[in-house]
Amino acid sequence: MSENEATTARAEAVLAHVVTAIVDHPEAVKVSTDDSRNVTRLNVEVGPGDMGRVIGKRGRVANAIRAVGRAAAATDGHEVDVEFVD
Repeated sequence: MSENEATTARAEAVLAHVVTAIVDHPEAVKVSTDDSRNVTRLNVEVGPGDMGRVIGKRGRVANAIRAVGRAAAATDGHEVDVEFVD
């Protein structure tokens, strides 16, 4: 496993942990990776009805989750983008 793959795996695990703590249906949380560009994209999917909880008022919760995901990857200088998929 390369250093970038390890960093991405760590960021995925951190995101999954944070999001499952927020939602009502933690079994429906899925975090997938898309490496099609120079920046790794982490796609977060949640169960029906949980998207509002993840986004929060004015996107504050979503922005906080994005910051945590970026911080988890930034320790090794790797850049990630967190997207919430409906």
